[in-house]
Amino acid sequence: MSTFFAELAWLVPVFPLVAFAILTAMGKGFKKAGAWVGTAGTFASLVLSVCIAIESLSKSFPGYSDKIEWLKVGALKLTAGYEVTNLTALMLVVVTLVSFLVNLYSHGYMHGDERISTFFAYVSLFTFSMLGLVLSDNMLIFYIFWELVGVCSFLLVGFWFHKPEAKAAAKKAFIVTRIGDLGLFIAVLLLFWYMPGHSLDFTEIHNAFGQGTGIISLGITTLIGILIFIGAVGKSGQFPLHVWLPDAMEGPTPISALIHAATMVAAGVFLVARTFDIFQASSATMMTVAIVGAFTAIFAASIGLAQNDIKRILAYSTVSQLGYMMLALGVGSMTGAMFHLFTHAFFKALLFLGAGSVIHAVHTQDIREMGGLGRSMKITAWTFGIGALALSGIPPFSGFWSKDAVLAAALDKQPILFVVGVIAAFFTALYMARLFFLVFAGKPKQDQHAKESPAVMTIPLVILAILAVTAGFVETPFNGWFGEWLTGEAQEHHASGIVMIVSVIVGLLGIYIGWLMYAKGSIRSDAVSSRVPGLVKVLANKYYIDEIYDLVFVKPLRGLGVVLQAIDDYVVDGAVRAVGHCTKAVGRLNSRLQSGQVQAYVLTAIIGIVILALAIAGRRFW
Repeated sequence: MSTFFAELAWLVPVFPLVAFAILTAMGKGFKKAGAWVGTAGTFASLVLSVCIAIESLSKSFPGYSDKIEWLKVGALKLTAGYEVTNLTALMLVVVTLVSFLVNLYSHGYMHGDERISTFFAYVSLFTFSMLGLVLSDNMLIFYIFWELVGVCSFLLVGFWFHKPEAKAAAKKAFIVTRIGDLGLFIAVLLLFWYMPGHSLDFTEIHNAFGQGTGIISLGITTLIGILIFIGAVGKSGQFPLHVWLPDAMEGPTPISALIHAATMVAAGVFLVARTFDIFQASSATMMTVAIVGAFTAIFAASIGLAQNDIKRILAYSTVSQLGYMMLALGVGSMTGAMFHLFTHAFFKALLFLGAGSVIHAVHTQDIREMGGLGRSMKITAWTFGIGALALSGIPPFSGFWSKDAVLAAALDKQPILFVVGVIAAFFTALYMARLFFLVFAGKPKQDQHAKESPAVMTIPLVILAILAVTAGFVETPFNGWFGEWLTGEAQEHHASGIVMIVSVIVGLLGIYIGWLMYAKGSIRSDAVSSRVPGLVKVLANKYYIDEIYDLVFVKPLRGLGVVLQAIDDYVVDGAVRAVGHCTKAVGRLNSRLQSGQVQAYVLTAIIGIVILALAIAGRRFW
């Protein structure tokens, strides 16, 4: 089988890197031409990624890897290389496709921004970092790109740095994800220490953990798995490190789509899938992943019910869906997790870009100030509706098939986690119905003069809507092609009529209740808040997690900082200043004594003689 395109895979991240270099060299004045440079770089990566994916569809595709010697210290060698597998081929297509559509969409959304060329430069660097992460053949190179993705997210979330909220969100994202990254860093060190030959290659990790050889003890395996998962928790917004992700909405909406759909947040799920052998070697680690994922899914979905910012609702839905993916991994279904990541990338990018189209038209993000936009923004309304139905798990849209795969795997392994997933699915359908009907249904607001976005923004919506409808058919309960292609092994199908029926019922029930409350008006929209205002307030304030963190961590650390600053100013610097003052005082005294006046020297000598005489004469009295 030919591996021609796989051998050229190293070029996939190079194209956006070249675009970044050109945009950086040309500066801010590149403007519109710069936008096309960034888009062209991503499009070239997309074309090559599709060719690689097509090549990998053959059952005889052997995969491909290549590496060079990077560092050599004595007998120790560190290598840098890239590896193409079916998993990485899938991620290449997802990342480049969403990135290209976001670039295209940004031509309209960012039109007129003074720093538009800088924006596309940052996006190109971000795309390069994510593609480098996907292609990495060992944990060390993976970690380098992992950190670079974090740096790029800081630049993009804080792109509008003149807004205090954007600067705060960028710093928050950077600091919170660093907490998770510390866990991953320690895991890399432990792998280096315990792996045979200190190898960090993913192939060697598979051989060491995937064959049940017992080369590394169960305790160390569990520790490494938990630490890797902590890294994934930070990047993929799992509880309790989810707090940065909703705040990242302060960045431009195309960035929200890029980060929340297929790139940065998917990196954590991809990390667990890439090192899945380590997790499967420890049942305790698998259970931890499953429980955290299930809790995150229902936790974030419940918060989404009470939010009024259109982008924050979608942000919490992202956190919830990432919880589904981790739940699937925790119950042993890598196919279910990657399948849901695959479909989620398209319908979530669609929803965020649709939200951007709405914000571009009405200049507000509060859904309570919107209404009736479906009449004047038909393309946005229809495509957004398709994305909402896919997210709600309504057949035949893609989200139904992937969510069904996750729930079926959960029911097969841990029924209680299946129940949690079903409740989260109901919440998801309900808050998406609320969002859609408040924004697109009803009467238009009198002060709104919305019109449809330009074609450069609606074309990506249409493409993503088509994918949101069709992408799910690659893996159904009756056709397991996707799982077999992804893993290279025949997959156990979790086809369950009960799961499909329950999934559809809760989805339709959530949408129906939302329609009764926010479209027809048969149920008062404040029916819940008037009866349990305390609960609604708790949900609206996100369970006060940010306030708890501020009280428990932020304020004590700031207090410690004040104390350390005082010690530095008054003790350390004070001692240095005291030495300086003493030296200067001694110098002044010496300068007075060495005045050059003979009379002063004689007087000083006389005084000294008198003191000496008195001391000698008075000894008998002492």
